[in-house]
Amino acid sequence: MTEPPKARRSLHARILAALGAGAVAGVVVNQIALRSDRARTIVGYLIDAVAHPIGQLFLRLLFAVVVPLVFCSLALGVTQLGSMRHLGRIGGRTLTFFLITSAFSVALGLAVMAVFRPGEGFDDAVRQQLMTAYGGDAAHLRQTADQQNVGTLLGVVNRLLDSVLPRNILAAAVKMDMLPVIVMALLVGGATSVLPEPHKGRLSGLYEAVAEAMVRIVELAMRLAPYAVFCLVFSVTARFGIDLLRRLAIFVMLVLGSYLVQLFILYPVLVRTMARMSPMEFIRKTIPIVVTAFSTSSSNATLPTTMRVAEQELGVRKTVSGFVLPLGATINMNGTALYEGAVVLFVAQIFGVHLSLASQAAVICLAVAAAIGTAGIPGGSLPLLMAVMAQVGVPPDGIAIILGVDRLLDMGRTVINVMGDVACAVWVERTEAAREARSP
Repeated sequence: MTEPPKARRSLHARILAALGAGAVAGVVVNQIALRSDRARTIVGYLIDAVAHPIGQLFLRLLFAVVVPLVFCSLALGVTQLGSMRHLGRIGGRTLTFFLITSAFSVALGLAVMAVFRPGEGFDDAVRQQLMTAYGGDAAHLRQTADQQNVGTLLGVVNRLLDSVLPRNILAAAVKMDMLPVIVMALLVGGATSVLPEPHKGRLSGLYEAVAEAMVRIVELAMRLAPYAVFCLVFSVTARFGIDLLRRLAIFVMLVLGSYLVQLFILYPVLVRTMARMSPMEFIRKTIPIVVTAFSTSSSNATLPTTMRVAEQELGVRKTVSGFVLPLGATINMNGTALYEGAVVLFVAQIFGVHLSLASQAAVICLAVAAAIGTAGIPGGSLPLLMAVMAQVGVPPDGIAIILGVDRLLDMGRTVINVMGDVACAVWVERTEAAREARSP
């Protein structure tokens, strides 16, 4: 049974309180850990043996339902649409929205860094210290980026085919490569839509039943959410502290400020003008999505919550949410695109690399493409970000400078990624409803 609105509001308040409490507790414990080796050992044990397992239990419950929920919701949505022309129309609107907002996001990140120029005059000693501290992590990311690079045209074609329709779809599902899962769901849904009855009805019922069961698991996971969110945020801030924030304060504030522009200006304006929905209503009803995205740093882990809120709170039909939201969690990364543009220009300023307007235009194109290929998991954008840096002559190893604050900024950009998906779903729902109202 679905929770009543009052109970959901109470849960949202508890999750928000847990998020704030976890952040404060983590910073306090981090300062305590600096006092002695014994204190550092105790704090490490507290993080690894207590906070980490509780947070991971919540995350793994959410991850466990992603593949079956996406597959069944999307297959059911395509089956119920009943027309590939209808699907093509929704898909065209969705992709257009994603591309335009992603390009705007990269341009915003570049513009903010170009105006405030936080990398100029960056302390050389701090730069060297950060490069030393996080150089090993950067080397590992570079190795990952090199493995993803293919040198021949045939290699590029094969990698593209594998990313869309691999030989073993089950292997893709196990690795949570969502694009092949989405493509297969579209194929299965399209095939089901042309089956004769009663086969069509039986399969539709199966898709609906499995999707509903996954929603019930999500509701179970959300009961753990206040405790899990506390532990997840506590783990990050207890390890992270505030020392790095002081060193990279201007960069962090500029990126977070850009996120806020997206969240409280761009999306509300789009929702108001394109979907005719009150911006305040949109923000208020999507608080559970924001909190889940921020605490998990994963578009995929947030997807079950995103679909539930879009359908129950925002009135988006399953035929729309089942298509737009899984696709968005896979290829629409507005926050990631913004972040990549900001990091490229910030690191370029630190190393004295001049990026012409043509190079910055190339960054916009490359960052949008890289965001589409980013895995919806924590830190999934970093290897591709290094590839973008290399393409425009910015030292890829310079990413080590921002790795210490990446987790915090990853939490923020996940919120922007997911909220862009929701704004798109609300707009597509309105356009489809208006079109149906005009039809005889």
